[in-house]
Amino acid sequence: MTPVRVVFMGSPEFAVPTLRALAGAHEVALVVSQPDKPAGRGSQITAPAVKVAASELGLPVIQPKSARTGELRDAMIATGAELAVVVAYGKILPAPVLTALPRGCINVHASILPKYRGAAPVQWSVINGDNETAVDIMQLDEGMDTGPVLLERRVTIDREETSGELLARLAPLGAAACMDALAQMIDGTSRPVPQEHAAATHAPMLKKADGAIDFTQPAHLVAARIRGVDPWPGAQALHRGQIVKLFRAVSHARAPGPEETGTVIAIDAQGLHVVCGTDIAIIRDIQAPGRKRLAAAQFAAGRGIAVGDRLLKPAPEPA
Repeated sequence: MTPVRVVFMGSPEFAVPTLRALAGAHEVALVVSQPDKPAGRGSQITAPAVKVAASELGLPVIQPKSARTGELRDAMIATGAELAVVVAYGKILPAPVLTALPRGCINVHASILPKYRGAAPVQWSVINGDNETAVDIMQLDEGMDTGPVLLERRVTIDREETSGELLARLAPLGAAACMDALAQMIDGTSRPVPQEHAAATHAPMLKKADGAIDFTQPAHLVAARIRGVDPWPGAQALHRGQIVKLFRAVSHARAPGPEETGTVIAIDAQGLHVVCGTDIAIIRDIQAPGRKRLAAAQFAAGRGIAVGDRLLKPAPEPA
């Protein structure tokens, strides 16, 4: 493959494998990332993972506050690059940026487009209990993930996989797919496929309230949501007047019984067996406020929870 000069745009850890792959085979003339932001309990100013990786690779980095002021477009043109590769940059790119380079911008998106256009495709694919997902390489246009698909690589979602684990698994796959799509563009064999816009669904950024678990839902959706909001915002339930965090859930068939939804009917090595709208959810781990995350059996041994207790959906926080 003939090396080309590219601009790379991305921010979180998910984008780092693609940056490293590009830097190993092409000339990355410029890296564009989000500004440093407060993070963690201490709200310390923290650089995006892409900026850290770019610094390790000795690549120039800019962090414009806006993509719409002309600063970004001018910086891209000044590089003389052929195209930009965009991976979870975190900003909507206006037309002047999309058309700044001769081959435009291509994007690594983690879903089977047109399903799950938007900021959190991996999380919503897990929350909704999907059996498979993909990384799609697409040509960016002015819409929200509406451009033609250049290449797709599908994968099965494991039954107990969290969104964080799935993101980590998709990141190197996205890097490899991006390299293949770029090779096809360079040798002229790329065949863009327009999306079926009528079939599109949206994957909005998660909110803290999305982690509130409603046990009146069917067990397979309860378990899927617990996995889908891991690591953020985290699954939460109300137990004995306190908010507890829930992890590692699966669903299990059970004949209807007399217990109310949210009732813990068993605790064993598998986890908490909790009654849902249909069937039961088995929750592997639980964490009380200010305490360590524990296996359910350990949590119960410390009298943190008992058979007959109920887990309820937390009330929404005041606006």
